[in-house]
Amino acid sequence: MFSYFLRRVILMLPVAFGVSVICFLLVQIAPGDPLTAIMPVDATADEQAAMRAIYGLDKPLPIQYAIWIGNLAHGDMGKSIATGRPVAGEVFGAVNNSLLLAFSAAVIAFPIGIFLGFLAGYFRDTWIDRVVTAISIAGVSVPNYWLGIVLVIIFSVNLGWLPSMGAGPGGSQDWSWDWLHMRHLVLPAVTLAVVPIGIVARTVRALAGDLLTQDFVLALYAKGMSRGDVLRHVARNAAATALSVMGLQLGYLLGGSILIETVFNWPGSGFLLSNAIFQRDLPLLQGTILVLALFFVAMNLIVDVAQAAIDPRIKRS
Repeated sequence: MFSYFLRRVILMLPVAFGVSVICFLLVQIAPGDPLTAIMPVDATADEQAAMRAIYGLDKPLPIQYAIWIGNLAHGDMGKSIATGRPVAGEVFGAVNNSLLLAFSAAVIAFPIGIFLGFLAGYFRDTWIDRVVTAISIAGVSVPNYWLGIVLVIIFSVNLGWLPSMGAGPGGSQDWSWDWLHMRHLVLPAVTLAVVPIGIVARTVRALAGDLLTQDFVLALYAKGMSRGDVLRHVARNAAATALSVMGLQLGYLLGGSILIETVFNWPGSGFLLSNAIFQRDLPLLQGTILVLALFFVAMNLIVDVAQAAIDPRIKRS
């Protein structure tokens, strides 16, 4: 198992390098001047050149990339052009908030999706299957930002049960583990969980429905196993594929929450990324995109290792 883990880590290194190159180049080739946000309109050519030299934008792209990677190796992501604050502090603070939101949505989505999927797979081609399929398709099809606005109108504006913005009372951006703050997490987490519920339910339904028709299930029943024991065998055979889908969905929950965080004014990486895009803040853009991409790569590594631990056939192949 350790050798398999070591091989996966070695294979991950060139992927991480490629991700860093793509993050750097995509931001660099975007149109617009990143210094327009902080330079006066009547700045002279000498002042513009001096400012570019301060941020290293006067050097060729390969040199800029080498300097950026060298600074990253020492934990320095640079300073935000718009605020002047260290990028690392802003990015990791926002990523922590996004992780909180993503894991909260996953805690809601994955158990519900697995339950609905197994229910539909067990009662395949019945009215229960059709109802679960309709729920899954609706969850995947409904735009989550629209759903977030609808939930705000119902539960915040009309009923007044839950707050609609920020991570704390009064629109605070700071998080604390108490009910006043946790209330702010409910609506964005539920909104973000809707799409994964549909995807996981459809995946598990297909897996369970297929496995329940295979010969080994009939053999288990013939040996006198109870229905619960048989379902545990089916769940173990479906676990590797389901885990892969859930790992990908967790990555999407973290990186794809920009609209949800904007709707609810949640101080996460998506909200930070949105502001950095509008401000053309290159260091902040590069740092945020890189951290999110590396998290996705690390999540794939964790899922690969977990799959091999659950299903030894994957490790042998």
